[in-house]
Amino acid sequence: LTQTAVNFLFKFLVIGSAGTGKSCLLHQFIENKFKQDSNHTIGVEFGSRVVNVGGKTVKLQIWDTAGQERFRSVTRSYYRGAAGALLVYDITSRETYNSLTNWLTDARTLASPNIIIILCGNKKDLDADREVTFLEASRFAQENELMFLETSALTGENVEEAFLKCARTILNKIESGELDPERMGSGIQYGDTSLRQLRQPRSAAAQTRPQCNC
Repeated sequence: LTQTAVNFLFKFLVIGSAGTGKSCLLHQFIENKFKQDSNHTIGVEFGSRVVNVGGKTVKLQIWDTAGQERFRSVTRSYYRGAAGALLVYDITSRETYNSLTNWLTDARTLASPNIIIILCGNKKDLDADREVTFLEASRFAQENELMFLETSALTGENVEEAFLKCARTILNKIESGELDPERMGSGIQYGDTSLRQLRQPRSAAAQTRPQCNC
């Protein structure tokens, strides 16, 4: 079978405090199963998956960053040129929720002011131990212009949807002209050369059109 040509490559980040389940979310999205023996990420881990979004084939290149403070300087260097991010907190830990503002500031300052971010309240399966209400988090998301979902890396609930929702928003912004994949640091690349050429003939044609001196 011939491999489908990839239309776009998007660089994604998974950010948030230690212990929120970032690596488990990534593992669930890529492997479709729960990662049992998850230790704290040291520095940065990487995963990728090709998805179909709005009829386009998109390869998501996902950097899973360490949440521990001592790795902050290492992980910050990976923010540059990210098109999208999952900002993760643990619904059973008020502390991880309270630190969201710092993570958000980092992402918007270091990655790009236009980075598309989806807030993920992870560990939805532990609803009985909840410390952060859905309403409170959804208000925070609204105030900061974020999309919002509650996820469970354990059951897989909303995990795929979180990544796809983020990718779909980026794609819509490319199609509406709000995001330019040609711009340095956009976190977006054309996957297939033929697509690049699709954009060129129009401007080339405009240049070669004979001038009318009537």
